[in-house]
Amino acid sequence: MVKGEMGELGEIILPHPPDPHSVSPWEIDMTITTDPDIGAREALRLIGPDPDNWIPDRQGIDHNVTVVGGSGSGSVFAFALRRAGIGRVTVIDAADDEAHAGVWLNRARMNKLRTPKNLPGPELGIPALSFQAWYEARHGADAYAAIDRIPRLLWAEYLSWYRQFLGITVRYQTRLARIEPAEGFFRLHLEVNGVPQVETTRKIIFANGVAGTGGPYVPPVLDDLPRRLYAHTVDTIDFAALRGKTVAVLGAAASAFDAAGVALESGAKAVHLFARRPAIASLPINRVRGYPGAYYNYPELPDAARWFQAWRFREVGSTPPADAIERAIAFPNFHLHLSANWRSAQEQGSRIVAQVNDDVFEFDFAIAGTGYFVDPTKRPELADFAQHIALWRDRYQPPADQRADDLGTHPYLGSAHEYQEKVPGSAPYLKDIHIFNPAGFVSFGLPIGDVPSIRRDVPAIVSRITHDLFFTDWTLHETRITSDNIAPDFDASLYAAAVWKQPVKA
Repeated sequence: MVKGEMGELGEIILPHPPDPHSVSPWEIDMTITTDPDIGAREALRLIGPDPDNWIPDRQGIDHNVTVVGGSGSGSVFAFALRRAGIGRVTVIDAADDEAHAGVWLNRARMNKLRTPKNLPGPELGIPALSFQAWYEARHGADAYAAIDRIPRLLWAEYLSWYRQFLGITVRYQTRLARIEPAEGFFRLHLEVNGVPQVETTRKIIFANGVAGTGGPYVPPVLDDLPRRLYAHTVDTIDFAALRGKTVAVLGAAASAFDAAGVALESGAKAVHLFARRPAIASLPINRVRGYPGAYYNYPELPDAARWFQAWRFREVGSTPPADAIERAIAFPNFHLHLSANWRSAQEQGSRIVAQVNDDVFEFDFAIAGTGYFVDPTKRPELADFAQHIALWRDRYQPPADQRADDLGTHPYLGSAHEYQEKVPGSAPYLKDIHIFNPAGFVSFGLPIGDVPSIRRDVPAIVSRITHDLFFTDWTLHETRITSDNIAPDFDASLYAAAVWKQPVKA
């Protein structure tokens, strides 16, 4: 994605459950005794059991699908693949445990999710598995109606319930170090609890978040500073240590304002936020293409149209929510600088001396809220074949007035989010690696991996995996579906007495 945004940490105020004194004694008793998960259990009963695994075993293959990333997206894929009858799926995550996986309990600093509360998401069309159903079962419909967007910590709690309720296993402390292509499968070079290990898989899904196909973008102006004097919003930041300090924040999208808000709430002496634009981006242009026609058909648009939409978003800028701005400006010691490019930054006496336009400022610490870059060639796990991955710059040359080098390094993905070959025939295995992270932004027009992309893109990826695994093993399936080696439902004795017989003439 184009220097995209992700959520950050912060305090929230939860809505109160309904007042027990406002309901009847019968309703109070039901609130106490009813299992809040009963609706979800009933929904799973009504859709029937999960299909049996229909993928034939292959000698030497450990997994049919490996999902990289065990937070929200990884869990959704695990459930979707199970419902498609695809077995031997493993979900891996480098984090130590569930509490440290993903962003919601770690690097996310927003108070509430950016997206509307009622967007379809992890439930995959089963309403009883939705956030709304989960929340209302615990706090009531009135409490859900009272929230405008989903509080971040409640979203993390919901995702934890989703994993546990559906019995999704995530293998934590399992880091993917390298993918080695082989004939018809991949060797995954892993570090499991710090110990090297090799496993094999036929398909890979990257559901690994904002930096999954690149990394954090740090402005070059900070390169000359020692690392102890600055951080990126992706980092774990000791905000308590910033108490009484003067802090600079570079960037003006959501993560920058979130970091500023947490620093101020933690007791920073002053926070200065520097925006390179003359005004804070406020036009949410992505929102206008959320209607079904554009949402479902966007991947089939011509390259020129998709590029223009990505370029237009880049030019307009990523919009922070109004409440993220209000959180910061509520403090009198917050200072906003517009059209404020940092020209230089140097260490002097353990502080940062920055020249911003024609002014000079001193800071104790700087935070880069400047988003992320996308470039498969920068990912060590892809080093064996990154040079073969088709990028947008390889497939489309924009007009001179729409040039954007950072968009050009996004992978040019197929309709199921699969990598494609730069040169046809050079790396046919790339079609077996599917990308569900912001690297799909130019190809699919959304922040891929966020809630808005789930309804369209998870089914598309799972459908393709189903197709590929079936037709790759077609000879085995052909034998299976034409086999007569099955027991009959009944024999002729069932209807023998009813068979017409010509009456015997007298």
